[in-house]
Amino acid sequence: MAPAVPRCAAAVLGSGVSSSPPPRCSQHCSASRLGGLPPFAWGWAPAPSHGAERCRPGWGGRREGQGCCAGEGGPGEGPQLPAPPFLPAAVWNFPRTSEHHLPLQIGETVHILQASEGKGGRQPLQAPGQPGIFPASLIHLKGAVVQRRGAEESVVPAELPMVQEITTTLREWAAIWKQLYVVRTEQYRRVKRMMYELMERRSQLLSGTLPKDELLQLKREVTGKIDYGNKILALDLVVRDEDENILDPDRTSVISLFQAHRKAAQTVTQRIQEETSALGCSARLAASPSHSLYLCVRNFVCNIGEEAQLFMALYDPGEQRMISENYVIRWASTGVPQDIELLNNLKAIFTDLGSKDLKRERLFLVCQIIRVGRMDLRETYSRKLSTGLRRPFGISVMDITDIIKGKCESDEDKQHFIPVHHPPDVPRSVPAGFWVSLKMLWGDLSQVRKDHPHLVDRSTVVARKLGYPEVIMPGDVRNDIYLTLVQGEFDKGSKKTQKNVEVTVCVCDESGSVVQNVIYHGAGDRPASEYRSVVYYQQRHQRWMETVKVCTSRGDWAGLGLSFHRSSQDLFSSERIFSMAFVKLMRPDGTTLRDGEHDLVLYKGDSRKLEDASAYLTLPSTRNLPEPKLLSGSSFRVSGGSAGLTVSARDSFQISTLVCSTKLTQNVNLLGLLKWRSKPSLLAGNLQKLMNVDGGEVIKFLQDTLDALFSIMMENSDTDVYDTLVFDALVFIVGLVADKKFQHFNAVLEAYIRQHFSATLAYKKLISVLTQYVDHASRGEPCEPLMRTFKALEYVFKFIVRSRHLFAHTHQPYASTHQPCASTHQPCASTHQPCASIHQLSTSTHQPCASTHQPCASLSAPTECRELLLQTVVPILQELIEKGEEEDACIELLSNILEVLYKAQKVNPIFSADFLMETFILFKDLIGKTVYPSDWVVMNMVQNREFLRAINQFAATLTEMFLSNSSFELQLWNNYFHLAVAFLTQDSLQLENFSQAKRNSILAKYGDMRAAIGASIRDMWYNLGHRKIEFIPGMVGPILEMTLVPELELRKSTIPIFFDMMLCEYQLTSSFSRFEDEILRKLDSEVEGGRGDEQYKQLFESILLSCCRRHPELAKAGENFVELVTGLLERLLDYRAVMNDENKTYSMSCTVNLLNFYKEIDRQAMYIRYLYKLKDLHVSYENYTEGAYTLLLHARLLKWSEEANTAPMQGLHSPSLHTQRQLKEALYNQIIDYFDKGKMWEEAIHICKELAEQYESEVFDYEMLSDILVKAKFYEKILKVLRPSPDYFAVGYYGQGFPTFLRNKVFIYRGKEYERREDFEMRLLSPFPNAEKLKSTSPPGQDITGSPGQYIQCFTVQPVEETKLRFKDRSIPEQITNFYKANHVQKFSYSRPFKKGPKDPDNEFATMWIERTTFVTAYPLPGILRWFAVTSTTTTSISPLENAIETMMKTNEKIMSEINRHQNDPSLPINPLSMLLNGIVDPAVMGGFAKYETAFFQESYLQEHPEDEGNIEKLKDLIAWQTPLLAEGIRIHGRKVTEDLRPFHERMEQCFEQLRAKVESQYGVREMVSAGVASAGRAQPGPHGRCTSDTGQAPPTPKAAPRPAESEERRNERRENRSSTFFGYRRQDPRQSISELPSPSTQDHPAPAGRRAGPGSPGHPTAQGTPSWLIGPAHPPARAGLSVSPTGFGGRVKSASKVPPLPRKISPTVYETFLEQSDATAGVKVQPGPGPQSPAPPTPHNCPPCLQSPPPPPPKSKRLSQL
Repeated sequence: MAPAVPRCAAAVLGSGVSSSPPPRCSQHCSASRLGGLPPFAWGWAPAPSHGAERCRPGWGGRREGQGCCAGEGGPGEGPQLPAPPFLPAAVWNFPRTSEHHLPLQIGETVHILQASEGKGGRQPLQAPGQPGIFPASLIHLKGAVVQRRGAEESVVPAELPMVQEITTTLREWAAIWKQLYVVRTEQYRRVKRMMYELMERRSQLLSGTLPKDELLQLKREVTGKIDYGNKILALDLVVRDEDENILDPDRTSVISLFQAHRKAAQTVTQRIQEETSALGCSARLAASPSHSLYLCVRNFVCNIGEEAQLFMALYDPGEQRMISENYVIRWASTGVPQDIELLNNLKAIFTDLGSKDLKRERLFLVCQIIRVGRMDLRETYSRKLSTGLRRPFGISVMDITDIIKGKCESDEDKQHFIPVHHPPDVPRSVPAGFWVSLKMLWGDLSQVRKDHPHLVDRSTVVARKLGYPEVIMPGDVRNDIYLTLVQGEFDKGSKKTQKNVEVTVCVCDESGSVVQNVIYHGAGDRPASEYRSVVYYQQRHQRWMETVKVCTSRGDWAGLGLSFHRSSQDLFSSERIFSMAFVKLMRPDGTTLRDGEHDLVLYKGDSRKLEDASAYLTLPSTRNLPEPKLLSGSSFRVSGGSAGLTVSARDSFQISTLVCSTKLTQNVNLLGLLKWRSKPSLLAGNLQKLMNVDGGEVIKFLQDTLDALFSIMMENSDTDVYDTLVFDALVFIVGLVADKKFQHFNAVLEAYIRQHFSATLAYKKLISVLTQYVDHASRGEPCEPLMRTFKALEYVFKFIVRSRHLFAHTHQPYASTHQPCASTHQPCASTHQPCASIHQLSTSTHQPCASTHQPCASLSAPTECRELLLQTVVPILQELIEKGEEEDACIELLSNILEVLYKAQKVNPIFSADFLMETFILFKDLIGKTVYPSDWVVMNMVQNREFLRAINQFAATLTEMFLSNSSFELQLWNNYFHLAVAFLTQDSLQLENFSQAKRNSILAKYGDMRAAIGASIRDMWYNLGHRKIEFIPGMVGPILEMTLVPELELRKSTIPIFFDMMLCEYQLTSSFSRFEDEILRKLDSEVEGGRGDEQYKQLFESILLSCCRRHPELAKAGENFVELVTGLLERLLDYRAVMNDENKTYSMSCTVNLLNFYKEIDRQAMYIRYLYKLKDLHVSYENYTEGAYTLLLHARLLKWSEEANTAPMQGLHSPSLHTQRQLKEALYNQIIDYFDKGKMWEEAIHICKELAEQYESEVFDYEMLSDILVKAKFYEKILKVLRPSPDYFAVGYYGQGFPTFLRNKVFIYRGKEYERREDFEMRLLSPFPNAEKLKSTSPPGQDITGSPGQYIQCFTVQPVEETKLRFKDRSIPEQITNFYKANHVQKFSYSRPFKKGPKDPDNEFATMWIERTTFVTAYPLPGILRWFAVTSTTTTSISPLENAIETMMKTNEKIMSEINRHQNDPSLPINPLSMLLNGIVDPAVMGGFAKYETAFFQESYLQEHPEDEGNIEKLKDLIAWQTPLLAEGIRIHGRKVTEDLRPFHERMEQCFEQLRAKVESQYGVREMVSAGVASAGRAQPGPHGRCTSDTGQAPPTPKAAPRPAESEERRNERRENRSSTFFGYRRQDPRQSISELPSPSTQDHPAPAGRRAGPGSPGHPTAQGTPSWLIGPAHPPARAGLSVSPTGFGGRVKSASKVPPLPRKISPTVYETFLEQSDATAGVKVQPGPGPQSPAPPTPHNCPPCLQSPPPPPPKSKRLSQL
């Protein structure tokens, strides 16, 4: 009982293992955690995770001498704690609720520093760990034992090793089980079940109440579960000995260890396969030669009213017979077993079931219910009647085929109900039946008892199979005969009714006396002297099919016979014998009664004669039928009678017998051999006849037959007459066992040799005959038995070795070798696995062999024997191995030889250079191939330990013999370094990849071998001296690989080798460029492969910088190198951290960082390598545009020349692309394809032009030119294929929780087509599930950017287009201009409204300011990424007036856009136009531009803001110009409106008329003319702001040309333009990238609807007239539409009663020209720019600074000429 712990204790938990004890306990205590155990929530105090603690806790912090107690050194401490060692373990979770508390979890072990009574106080602890206080009631003190290993002390729990192993296993499983809990798989439930079972077994082991045999059985069960669980959880394999103890590799040879691993792995793997196979347990059943069915009768519910007998057996309906003995239960009339001790303990097991039984089509469990009592249950006891009769009552049947075959899992806890079926004459009662449990078990009876002791114990009844089992083990002695009463037919004689017949069976000897207690009703019943059959009521033909067993202890059945008496049972009279029959058990030739049916002769006579056996034993017993058949019961007469007995002519009686005896046979020839002593003269013939005996009969009597053979050999030792015959007979028997039919008897033969064979001199005879056969064959004489002998040679040698071994033990100290090596005359013996002979003969040595468990016999000349044997065997093995013959046998034999020769002695061999070279290569090959599975941790560690010892010895040899100038071997040293590094970096030594338990176990047993070999490599490197330069740069890669191993001390000791390499190369070449190039190249592949971490980067930087600073000549260059490598490491680590993520977005960013880094340091090969990685990432995400730009970077590095490719190519480039021209052409074609898929046809056209120029002007390949000109379809796609403009998003990553390449940075992302912001945000947040989304768009503060969390900010931004001069003053189709609005953009804006100044509740526009933030990215978008980092940010403020101007401009643009859309496509729905127009002419909510008038057009505002006078005039002009746009929109609306909406339209017209009257009266009239008129002449402003032409009249309305002519003209124009643009080549710099082409300005085009406009600039007022931002086209459009000029849509529209027709389309230059010319001063003339007409208007971003007076219109003649 552990002593109680005081109420409060102070302790410390820390991690790690210490070899030195903690400091002495005092008021300022410190200690370290014991074990660092993981939490384990079960209700006991687990031992430390590895069964031992490396520092003893004691009770005061340190154990010095006798230890110290708590409270020593300070006042107020509690009572002294006991001195014996204890392990304090937490038995309850204790959360930290105060800073002074020490948090505990169940199972953790603490180091108690001091204890105190009462509330307890905290002492000022100064421990390096986590000191604190906790309630002492949460701690349980476990007994412990102190173990010392050198200078270290280990505190081990005082528990059984098996208990410690269970505890460790449970801790290790618990961590994995928690992970399985998340996914909730079937394996989770399986592991949970196994853990509960292990905990239960652990409790049983701790109880200490188990007897020795049960304890051993429990240990085997526990180890089986542990091994099975370790396998399914991918943990390490544990190897054990026969006593279930873990093997100690230090005391076991390598061969034995390997064999143990292989056996354990096979066992566990077999069980796994059985568990996971589709057949389930059927696979386990099929693998075992013997099976058993466990039966437990839980209850029997039936109202019989009398005593009953229950017979349960297995029944085959196909053969219509029982196949097992009956399990008999005698049931009392009270409803319980007659033997009350059997209550709740009715268990039976049906054994000896073989594989054939599992293949039966169907199998039933049948229970026959026989009541014992009255003839008829309806009779009362008041009448005279017979009692004690066995009468049929009912039967129960259950189909157990699926259970037998393993198709359904059987369980001893699952209960099955089997109803009882009654005969018609039995009165019915309540439903009756059996409750039973069934479970299929595999193995013979002994195995089942071992595996399932809780099921099969001493009280379990064993019901054997009717017949022999498939395998008859030695010692399984049987002498049984099964008798079945088949049927009978009895004449009623003179009576009117049939007799009630009862058959009585007994066994009589020669004298006629009844043999007592030899008849068994069934298993579980007492033996009886007679058996009485069931009585059937008045039936002539009776069929019983009742089976009993006759079992006698006599070895011979001579003189025994079965006697059958027939008696008549009447209701009111006693029984009367009316006939009898008998049969003898032995035949005259000495064999037993034949199996099968027997038709017996029935005799009648006086009752006394019938009971006298001597009166009928000499008479015939069976009827001699010509052929066996099922008798029908017909009467026939047997002649003769005797002494008052007559043969019954009309009655018949048949029985069936089955002999199951291992002592008596039914074969005469085999019987003659077994009883050879009775007739020695026939011995030779009997030995020869043995070859003709059926194999199954010989196998049944295997042990007796072998005993007879070796008895013949031993009793005739002085002659060799029978030696050859016995030898041949032995070979015949071994050949039978080798037959597939009897393969299960291999174990029987092995058991016989090991346990029952005792012929000590047989080896002489066997060797003599074997030698004789070989001699005959060597002389060329025919020797037929030799081939049969070779097949049986393995067991022949086992008999020889066992005989010789027995002889040696029997004649010990005078044993002679007796030609011990005579068997080695057989050169072929080694090819047939004579392993046992080699093993046993060679173990006969005076020196102990650690690898063998058998005692070593002392032979007279063991050394000579072994030498002679090895000299003979080794050359044969060498020859066979070189030929590749019998490799498996040779390997096994060599393993046995090595096993025997294993000694623990040290040698100092001398190695040659060739030997070392071959050994290094072999070792490296073995290390690289991982010979053993990864879970064979012990085998792998033993192998590594031997490798380490050998490598260290080789290192000493290299230093001593191959370092001087004369003997230096460069390749030998190089191979050594590569071998040592391969050994150090192998997976089995990387302890950080293992669990804590496994890591500590390896460290405790083997230590960290990496540190040892790393120190050896470092020393060997420095030993090279001036020869180091010969290993640079070759050894840079291996040394780098070694330093990347995550072991701190190893890194510290080996990283300085790099500086030594730098210094060595610098001293010879004044630079270390070769070293630098190699380390950069290797570092990339190593880090990408998973090696390296942040710690390595810091160590590399600090160690090399300190080394360089100590050498002034290398200081600057070294610092640059370190900076270069650390920068690369940082990028590589970032890349590796995200390259395996499902979301490859950040992998692309890191890839770009890397390729830019390699470009900066001019490492073209690495640069190109990452270009293709980036391209592959883009293509996998269908980012074809970005993939094309990425390939374009490589293409720009190539020249149009025939120079050879130098950089390594990847991907689609075949080896046939030898020149740069070929590769560049292939790249361009791929880029064109990607641009086409990404709908970037403008970019593809540039590439096509460059290719076309090469084909036409450089290589003159017109065929390729024609192919590339087909790409002109890209122009058509630009105009006809829909290309939605992508949205752009600004994303900020704030917080220290992000990787360095994202941390506190802002990026602009290019969205996908039709991607909503919500979808984009979801995609953005998926890699960071813990990130928090910021709701504000303002830049976050320091509290966010410096926090350890993750915060993401996302909002939509608008692209800011740059000015494109070639589009200036031209009407360009919107399909063309829209491309430049959203592509090749590097500036983006975001507008945020805010209030400034006094708030006006009635008009919010007066104080609505706009904060516009402009972001500039590092590169234009799109590019090689879909996002780029923001390099600069500027913020400007937009005044309310400027905001109003922008809003009005956007509104007018919307109106114009809708007008053009409806003119282009009359089928468009009218609803959007209706809402737009109605919202302007009849504003209900926002109030329209009236709010602007109230806010800005007041005299007070102009006095306060005189600088806004120009912008006020601009706003007025915009309001005025909205009127004609609204008029055109309402006209179109009136034309398309339906009758249902006609009132709505009329209402809108009324509102518009009121609005127009107001606007025209305040801001003047603006009118529009057709595009044709506008282009014919220049209009001038007239009075009242109306535009008039120089002719003074309205221009005529142009007539539209016929549509086909227009189309043809348009096609001709396109053809001319295509020719002029496509063949008019413009030479470009071949290295100019797409991004360097002139970029459009976003200021020329509007933002999409719903987006905020870009920043504008204030302007100045203009003179009265049409605004200068209305510019018309220089050429007439193909289709009529709204077109404007500087004088207002191409001319003057006079006020008249008849309104001239309006144009069909409004030109986009209405606003383009306004924006471009707004900065010009008043009076400057602007000429209309040429250009084709665009079908849709752009949307401007900025307001013009001023307005411009229009120029005069062109002359009339020119206008007319342009119509």
